[in-house]
Amino acid sequence: MTAAAGEAYPVELSPPDLSQYRNAGAGPDYVISYDSQTDGPHVMLMALVHGNEICGAIALDQLLQRNIRPNRGRLTFAFANIAAYQQFDRRYPEATRYVDEDFNRLWSADKLDQPADSSERRRARELRPLIDTVDLLLDLHSMQHPCAPLGLSGPLEKGRDLAIAVGAPAVIVVDAGHAGGRRLRDYGRFADPSHPANALLVECGQHWAKESAATALEVAYRFLAYAGIVPRDALPETARAPLPKQQVIEVTNRITVRTEDFRFTEPFQGLEEIPKAGEIFAHDGTTPIRAPYDNAVLIMPSRRLVQGQTAVRIGRRV
Repeated sequence: MTAAAGEAYPVELSPPDLSQYRNAGAGPDYVISYDSQTDGPHVMLMALVHGNEICGAIALDQLLQRNIRPNRGRLTFAFANIAAYQQFDRRYPEATRYVDEDFNRLWSADKLDQPADSSERRRARELRPLIDTVDLLLDLHSMQHPCAPLGLSGPLEKGRDLAIAVGAPAVIVVDAGHAGGRRLRDYGRFADPSHPANALLVECGQHWAKESAATALEVAYRFLAYAGIVPRDALPETARAPLPKQQVIEVTNRITVRTEDFRFTEPFQGLEEIPKAGEIFAHDGTTPIRAPYDNAVLIMPSRRLVQGQTAVRIGRRV
């Protein structure tokens, strides 16, 4: 699949060998969990919800190699869609987002409990009992286009508070997810405003840009610093250094692909502003798609323009 500008993005990252983590604990394969045997939260760092988003795998592998361990609570490292990741081919890097269906659209009881079967559903059901015990989740992703990293906080105030407390990335997107299904960060207790369990999804940059791996590692360190379960001397000083004030964008509209002929008017990459209300920025078949208000911000315009899936989200700066 080609980039919007007509050229494929280069693969600057090398996927790490994760075979050592296959039987790394008593639970599911490719899940490594350390219990301090001291009271504290269960913190999970998740990578590879999509098999071709390798920056998170690089970050988690580095943390494991550096022997990051909790001094209170429990710390779990999870490589999610390992079946898709194992098929990754740098010649066709877009091809291994998933095996059968999007792992990040399955996180509701109606999908997980129904008898339908796929590689992703089997893995989600395998991980579900463990995820049900998680108090703080960091879910590391990357994006199709070069764009500033984004923290997707979900629609709840507690999610926004978590993104601000972690301090990175600099742009927080307040959104309710996708029409195609519920994301992991919006699953169960994470989506309950009365429950303290919380989750943050971070889009670390373009899928295979070397900067995305550096961002994933920085965010992971900051998340651990916020969680307070790792000894201070195990974290770099930068994990606690102040950052510039974050900006918040609230998603107000979600544009879902309705026809087989959805197209943008320009090769948008994300965070572009449409200056005037009513200005056309896409067409879905014969229907023009217009900006709903002045200075509408485009969030993560997709290249996977499939009927029923999200083409782009529209937000306003808060």
